[in-house]
Amino acid sequence: MVVLDNIKNKLEILPDQPGCYLMKDRQGTIIYIGKAKVLKNRVRSYFTGSHDTKTQRLVNEIRDFEYIITSSNIEALILEMNLIKKHDPKYNIMLKDDKSYPYIKLTNERHPRLIITRKVKKDKGKYFGPYPNALAANETKKLLDRLYPLRKCQTLPDRVCLYYHLGQCLAPCVNEVSQETYKKMTNEITKFLNGGYKEIKADLQKKMEEAAEKLEFERAKEYRDQISSIEATMEKQTMMSADFVNRDVFGYVLDKGWMCIQVFFIRQGKLIERDVSTFPVYGEAEEEFLTFLGQFYSQPNHFKPKEILIPENADPQLAEQLLGVKVLQPKKGQKKDLVQLATKNAHMALNEKFSLIEKDEERTVLAIEKLGEAMGIYTPYRIEAFDNSNLQGADPVSALVVFINGKPDKKEYRKYKIKTVKGPDDYESMREVVRRRYTRVLREGLPLPDLIVIDGGKGQIEAAREILEDELNLDIPIAGLAKDDKHRTSQLLYGSPLEIIPLGRNSQEFYLLQRIQDEVHRFAITFHRQLRGKSAFQSVLDEIEGIGPARKKILRRHFSSLKKMKEATVEDFTNIGLPVKTAQILKEHLQKQVEKK
Repeated sequence: MVVLDNIKNKLEILPDQPGCYLMKDRQGTIIYIGKAKVLKNRVRSYFTGSHDTKTQRLVNEIRDFEYIITSSNIEALILEMNLIKKHDPKYNIMLKDDKSYPYIKLTNERHPRLIITRKVKKDKGKYFGPYPNALAANETKKLLDRLYPLRKCQTLPDRVCLYYHLGQCLAPCVNEVSQETYKKMTNEITKFLNGGYKEIKADLQKKMEEAAEKLEFERAKEYRDQISSIEATMEKQTMMSADFVNRDVFGYVLDKGWMCIQVFFIRQGKLIERDVSTFPVYGEAEEEFLTFLGQFYSQPNHFKPKEILIPENADPQLAEQLLGVKVLQPKKGQKKDLVQLATKNAHMALNEKFSLIEKDEERTVLAIEKLGEAMGIYTPYRIEAFDNSNLQGADPVSALVVFINGKPDKKEYRKYKIKTVKGPDDYESMREVVRRRYTRVLREGLPLPDLIVIDGGKGQIEAAREILEDELNLDIPIAGLAKDDKHRTSQLLYGSPLEIIPLGRNSQEFYLLQRIQDEVHRFAITFHRQLRGKSAFQSVLDEIEGIGPARKKILRRHFSSLKKMKEATVEDFTNIGLPVKTAQILKEHLQKQVEKK
């Protein structure tokens, strides 16, 4: 393994203390952040010995590193989490999905309500859950609505509603409801949702029997239906523990450099939901697991339960310091069985994922590695591709798509209206858009691409190279994609002078270039059609007296296309606010255009 001189010098003076380290690539971008009990040992381990392919890929990108010393392991863990959140390195675990679970909320209001929400706020309301899905939460809420007649409306009306007549609301809009009544109901709801529904069921059973003895059969039937609802809603899940303590159970496995973590959410003694996460790791399994724990509970919709169970090979003291709740590492009994069950599920989930992971890597990361080798350049982790679009010189546009690690990153896509070029001049259009794009990249400190792909031949490539090298003094590889007579990706052009880079037509790197070319062409064409449609729409309206900018905007928003506007009637136009005379003139004008065709 070749280690750069600047890295060698830093490795020699690393301290044997806890802290965080920040790995950087050749552009100075932070690509990985880790923590260590002993910085000297951990950081050196990356540059000695052999690694799996995935870790070697990270090491090959490292051109420098920094480190920050901390006074303890827990400080290093917290600092690592904060640094990952700030810098978002591409090789770190980032829980970006922010899974959102439904909760039942008992609001803290003068007249409390029961609602279902996915947002947990510090508003003194009581939250119960999470529930396996929205259907389960809705079923439970409907049951409680029948048992406890709290108000349903967000704003109190001035008269009673249907819920009052159904016996599901006390109608505080017209009736005075005491706080004692509310307190009794909210206490019972809280008790119910915390696992005490069996007592509620027993009380309803007693009331049903008393009503039957009094020959109040309708009332007895209501109690019976409520009991049936409780049984159907609350007692259909398998009991996992008998103590009704809310707890989360974690299990994890590590294989081939990938970690899978399974979480069981146990509420009121029942398994109500599970969460599975699979991701690559580059450090020690135990430390990656602790980082995951910290990020998992930093998300707004992941409540910390009263108790967390973790596997034997993790550090419960460190986890407890980090999370501020009771963390156990069970050695025997039912709790250990739960951890083992979570671990077994994690193992099965990881095995299922491996085939998909390998196939995805072959199409993406391995494809860009082979593409870089074929072109004799650094692995192009970030590829930016351009394409021009116009129709006989009208409404010329250009589009940019970005592929990172072989996958499209649509939030990075950009559209450009060509401003300085008149007529169909692809070369000047390419010069303008490349100049605009990379002037902004330099001005704002945005990441530079590892490869620029031009959907075009020699002329467009040279136009882009002229701007990059002569005007902006940037040294970025530029390649072109030529198409055959059937408009399919045919050749990759690169070098100075330009030459054809031989790629197997069935290779993943060739398929990657096809996907890039198809995507940038699709994006450019779509943008051009949108502009042409808008331009045609506007030009028709410009010819009609009585339709100014405000009315154009209303018509555009309502009809969206020229075709729909031509199909509209005079009444359709007057319904959106046009005067009758203006609507008639507009309809006549559009009708003449239809007849001309």
